[in-house]
Order: sequence, then structure tokens, then C-alpha cells
Amino acid sequence: MFNLSSLTLALWIASGILFQLSIFLGVVYMRHWSRYRKLPSDKLSVEPAQASCVNTMSASTWPGLRTFSVERKVIEDPAQSICSFYLVPADGKPLPPFQPGQFLTFSLNLLPANDAGGSITRCYSLSDAPHPEHYRISIKRVPAPIGSNFLPGRSSNYFHDHIEAGSLLQVRAPSGHFYIDRSDEPVVLICGGIGITPILSMLNECLNKQPEREIWLFYGVRNSRELIMKSHLNALALKHRNLHLWICASNPLPEEKIGIDHQHQGRVDINLLRTQLPLKPYHYYICGPAPMLESIVPALENWGVPDARIHYEAFGPSSIKRAAPIVTDDIHGRAAAEEVTVMFSQSGKQFQWQPTDKNLLEFAESNSITVNSGCRAGSCGSCQTKIHSGEVRYAHPPDFDPDEGMCLLCVSIPKSSVVLEL
Repeated sequence: MFNLSSLTLALWIASGILFQLSIFLGVVYMRHWSRYRKLPSDKLSVEPAQASCVNTMSASTWPGLRTFSVERKVIEDPAQSICSFYLVPADGKPLPPFQPGQFLTFSLNLLPANDAGGSITRCYSLSDAPHPEHYRISIKRVPAPIGSNFLPGRSSNYFHDHIEAGSLLQVRAPSGHFYIDRSDEPVVLICGGIGITPILSMLNECLNKQPEREIWLFYGVRNSRELIMKSHLNALALKHRNLHLWICASNPLPEEKIGIDHQHQGRVDINLLRTQLPLKPYHYYICGPAPMLESIVPALENWGVPDARIHYEAFGPSSIKRAAPIVTDDIHGRAAAEEVTVMFSQSGKQFQWQPTDKNLLEFAESNSITVNSGCRAGSCGSCQTKIHSGEVRYAHPPDFDPDEGMCLLCVSIPKSSVVLEL
């Protein structure tokens, strides 16, 4: 006869209870995750960048260019490569509010230097919450790449070297579709390098208006010399228990210590997010260089985050391969089957569009048609062009809302033969 001691029996009973409890928790976890992944779209905030083009200019903003004066200029990082500019309207009239995450567009008349002067258009993110007295932008000086023939960034170096307190700038009203929602749902803010500028605007506004909202900030830099407003971020984290600050250093300096100078050694990646984030239906806002987005955005989708909860903005033109791409017309396939021509009315030139052509701006330039351009990403509106006939389709939704009957060449693809006023 097989006899069990009291201790052995107790261990068997405890093991059975733990086994049943693990099964129960596993079922609860899977049901919760399944509900999160299948959350209906009408329960989600719509991603502005995926919406059809709707004019975001309200009655309180201004048309065209407005003159602003630089109130002050502040260096923001130990390397002295990032500078904030506080802008006030020269006319003294009130400033309209903006959506945290939006940007300003500048028309710059560069000083002649080595015959490189001229007028250019550039966009820079607003880097603070809305204030009634001023706007703030923070710009990183872009040096010439090491070992290349490329020149330093024209506009960023112009701001750093020539714009001082009292300088006047020509500015378009705040615009852009990358901005944080106003719900009370938990949010994850992810940024790399100077991509923190629109994220700062979102963070400051959230903590001002929704101080109880759960916020996770993952900020990727190489080391502490690249950190912008470190003392400000640390002060916010100390003041707000609901703000979880993660500074991630991919190449920390020898004297830097984890837990003091940064919270994670390495890049911001999906493994870090999965390890640290509780299982909740977060909204994710991501801004940074294209490699960061190309890594994190598809990984979030593969993790099961609904598409409508992933919002992102890359530096300049960027095409992110989505795990579940939106189904659209096969424009390139149709162009291959049908002969599509592009005519430029002012020059009287006509060319056949090829399926390998990327966008109408590059197509025009490759055929010696001069086009005014700036951001080349659908943000600044410099390449806005009138369509006389035909239709175009946007390769990705632009941030700048073109006027009726106009298109932005830098993100446009012809749906049919088209006549453009160029």
C-alpha cells in the first residue's frame, strides 16, 4: 500500500492549486490580449495621417506667411548642437493654439555664402506645449556627413549661425497630422535624437492638461551629450508618478552609469517595450530617424498592436513597410497596363510615366523641369502645383493640405494621364 506523508500530501495539493491558478491566469491573459487585438476601430482614435485630406486651418490661424521675431535663443544640449528659438508675432496679435506635435513652416532667405544663398522652405516641429505668448522650435545643427561631398544642412546652420534675438522670420501657421489625441487612454511616446521635439510638445501638454494620464517616454540617444533638456525631463519624472522615463543610450560614455545617466543601455526596440510595458491598450507615438521607425512600427504590428494605435513621423521622406498595409488601388500596376503620360503645360513638354518612377517631383526634375521644393515629404507645400486635367493619388498622406485643384508633387503619383501647370 502506497502511503503519503503529510508533507508530501501538502506539496501535491499546493502543486495542484498552483497548476490550476496558472491555467486560469493564462486564460485571462489570452482573453484580454485577444480583446485588445480585436478592439473595434470605432473605439479607437483615428490616426490623422491616414485620414483623407481635411484642411486643419481654423478660423483663428492665419493664411500665408506671418512675420515673427525671435524673442530669445537657448542652447539645449551639452554638445551645443541643438538650439531652441522662442518666436513672438511681430504684429503683437494673439497666437492661435496648435495641436501638440504639429510643426511650423519657414520661408528663409539665406545670406549669400559661397554662392549658396537663396530662398528655401523648411519645416520644424513645435517643441513645447501651446503658450499664448510664444511658439518654440528646437533645431539641431546638421553637419556635413564625414567622408562625403554633401554640404552641411543649409537651414539648420543658418538658424544656428545667423538667427539671433530680434531676427525676423516668415512663418506659416502650425500644421501637420501627427499630434496626440485628447483621450485619457495610456500613451507610449518613443523618440530618437532630435525626434524628441514633437514628443516634448505632446509630453508637456499632456502633463499640463491631463496630469493623471499614464505616460511612458522612451528616448533614444547615443550618450548624454546628445540629451536635450535632461533636467526638465528628470524634474517632470520626479513630479509626476504616472510618467515613466526611459533614457536609452546606445553608446554611452565610459563615465556614464546605468540607473543614473540612463535607464537602458542599447537602442529602443520591441524587446524593451515588451519587457517594460504592462499589458494595456496604449497609443504609440513615434518620431525619429527612418531606421528606428522601420524597426519599431512593423514590430508593434506583429506584437498585435492595432494599426489605429500606431502614430508616427519620420525625418523627411520615409516609407515604412507595414505588417498589415492598407489596401489601395494598384497605381503602379495600372500604370504598367495603361499608358500614362504627364504633360507640363508651361514648358509644353510631355513624357510617359514609368511604373518605376517614385513621385511627380522627382519625375519632373529628371526631365529637366524646374520645381520649387522644400521638405520633399508632403509637409511644407512648396511643390504645390495646379492640376489642369487628370487625377493623382498620394503615395502617403501629406501633412500640408493643398488648395482645391492642386497637388503636392513630392508625394503624388498619377492615377491617369495628367496635365500639370509647370
